[in-house]
Amino acid sequence: MSLEDSFVLNPEENRLWSTLNHTDLQEYIWLPGIGIAAIYGLIILIGLMGNVTLMKTCLSVKSMRTVPNLFLSSLALGDLVLLVTCAPVDASRYLVDEWLFGRVGCKLIPFIQLTSVGVSVFTLTALSADRYRAIVKPMEIQRSTASFYFQAAVIWLISITLAIPEAVFSDLHTFNISQTNEMLVTCAPYPHAGELHPKIHSMASFLIFYIIPLLIISVYYSLIARSLLRSTLGIPVEEHLHIKKQIQSRKRLAKTVLVFVALFAVCWLPSHAIYLYRSYHYSQVDTSLGHFIASVCARILAFTNSCVNPFALYLMSKRFNKHFNKQLLCCRTSTGFDSHNPGSTNITSV
Repeated sequence: MSLEDSFVLNPEENRLWSTLNHTDLQEYIWLPGIGIAAIYGLIILIGLMGNVTLMKTCLSVKSMRTVPNLFLSSLALGDLVLLVTCAPVDASRYLVDEWLFGRVGCKLIPFIQLTSVGVSVFTLTALSADRYRAIVKPMEIQRSTASFYFQAAVIWLISITLAIPEAVFSDLHTFNISQTNEMLVTCAPYPHAGELHPKIHSMASFLIFYIIPLLIISVYYSLIARSLLRSTLGIPVEEHLHIKKQIQSRKRLAKTVLVFVALFAVCWLPSHAIYLYRSYHYSQVDTSLGHFIASVCARILAFTNSCVNPFALYLMSKRFNKHFNKQLLCCRTSTGFDSHNPGSTNITSV
């Protein structure tokens, strides 16, 4: 999502930032700006390392090339795009007052931002659907990698289509800062006149890129939980151990995707909440220090979501952990590695 509040310079934040920069406390504002930019730089480096290694692991190791892992690779690609295009733009706003990327950048960057976040949330939805089929309907024909490529292409196409209005309507705007009588240029995805545009934009982003996907995922996981609960009933004694192992494996697989979904929901909720708050109080600019700190924390948390998935998977899967280490250390993957754990399905198919 563009989340204009989170990534692109907007009138409210510019007024707040410019007010802070021109107060008597100006000397205390510059150093925190450098510190915030440094945090962004750290997030970018960690995210690049984690997501590139995840993609390399899932794509180069033959045993890891399962449909769920290919979905994770697509998710990692979306996170990479977000980190490379959005984080530097957002970090720059704490070092300078004005938009630095011109009119082309004003249209292109929000478009890329919205596409990448759409890919993330829609891929998580597709992964939840995949876990539903694997657990609730395990007898169905397993999907091929060709099926994955088709679904991944559809996800990217939908995300790009939903992002087109962002490129069309985003533009540069100039306004006066009453406190300093200066002109400031900013990029926003809607006209500054009137209060209807920000309300529509924030609510549409919240529903399409947060609430609706999470509701769909909740339905899938409710059905998964019910299926797992029923599968523990009426198990013959002679099959108890075998079925118990299958159930435990299914739980681990579903848990991995659920953790990714939970991370997305927690990391993106503050940004949506702040954007909605500002959109519905558009004429009442909140220049308080508390609001500024909350905005910075929400942005950092949103970007953090783009670098935590590889490390969450690293902690949850011993098999992925070992492959990840090999790729990270640039060591040649042993062809006989999988023979050491031939019966394990622990998270490898997720």
